[in-house]
Amino acid sequence: MSADTAAALVLEDGRVFRGTAYGAVGQTLGEAVFCTAMTGYQETLTDPSYHRQIVVATAPQIGNTGWNDEDDESAKIWVAGYAVRDPARLASNWRATTTLPAELDSQGVVGIAGIDTRALVRHLRTRGSMKAGIFSGDALAGTEELVARVTGQPSMLGADLAGEVSTDSLYTIEPTGEPRFTVVAVDLGIKTNTPRMFAERGLRVHVVPSTTSLDQLLELKPDGVFLSNGPGDPATQDSAVAITQGVLERGVPLFGICFGNQILGRALGRETYKMKFGHRGINIPVVEHETGRISITAQNHGFALEGEKGEQFDTPFGRAEVSHVCANDGTVEGVRLLDGRAFSVQYHPEAAAGPHDAAYLFDRFAGLMEGA
Repeated sequence: MSADTAAALVLEDGRVFRGTAYGAVGQTLGEAVFCTAMTGYQETLTDPSYHRQIVVATAPQIGNTGWNDEDDESAKIWVAGYAVRDPARLASNWRATTTLPAELDSQGVVGIAGIDTRALVRHLRTRGSMKAGIFSGDALAGTEELVARVTGQPSMLGADLAGEVSTDSLYTIEPTGEPRFTVVAVDLGIKTNTPRMFAERGLRVHVVPSTTSLDQLLELKPDGVFLSNGPGDPATQDSAVAITQGVLERGVPLFGICFGNQILGRALGRETYKMKFGHRGINIPVVEHETGRISITAQNHGFALEGEKGEQFDTPFGRAEVSHVCANDGTVEGVRLLDGRAFSVQYHPEAAAGPHDAAYLFDRFAGLMEGA
């Protein structure tokens, strides 16, 4: 990587932002989205839910604390590309083992720095998330050719991506202390901190591939089933929806977050839709309908469930309701069966790097298994 290497971020509508290479030099394609978090860029970049997305950081300076060996939320950086305004010239943190641009470069992640990210975010808020590309070095060409490369890529609408980020085989995270219950977590793009949160509550977690069948899942004798976060269009997840319906038919307690919320919603008969620009950040307020409790949450989603605050509806598994909504725009942020045996939220209660307002939901899930 060279700070003098020219780079361009090109949107499908022909808008071009020019800067310098940041991370690897070359070409990358993805959906341009923005994240409003002011901290936690390492957790963002390693979140599998960002697979095939070019993430624009709204915080002006990125890279101050470098990169360490402890805060990754998966085994690699998943973002397709990274766009920042003012890259930190120095990394200053006692845990840092390298710098952010060096890590991006070593993992082949193409980025761009020095662009007007405020103007870019305003454009995406107005026009919506869209296909994009970052080009630097030999990948640079005329604007018309670059726009053609960008528009030629597949859309995020209809993208089936969970299988691309899921584990290849089962693995187990043992609990801290004596095991209380066993949870089977369906990995649709799970983050490292989720099994850790379960383990802290005495729960043994079997993390299984997204391709796991219902019979294989039940062979593990779960006291509860967990549906993880993940990337792509939930309308493509017929298999995960079918497994969820099978779990509900058997009365096994179920908990889902983010993508898992959309899967549970679809299993209950609700539709999903692609949002204009989604929710991505760690400062998003959510209201729980039953209690009026407001949590400041971490979120990363471009799709959502249809519904309204407090709406109740019939399902093959009993009466259900929209349990949570976003205080900013009314987007559905959670659903649950009224008998309590299944619930989900659109946000991330495991939230690394925070906030931790919603961590109590893991205790709620443990309580469901205890009651069952």
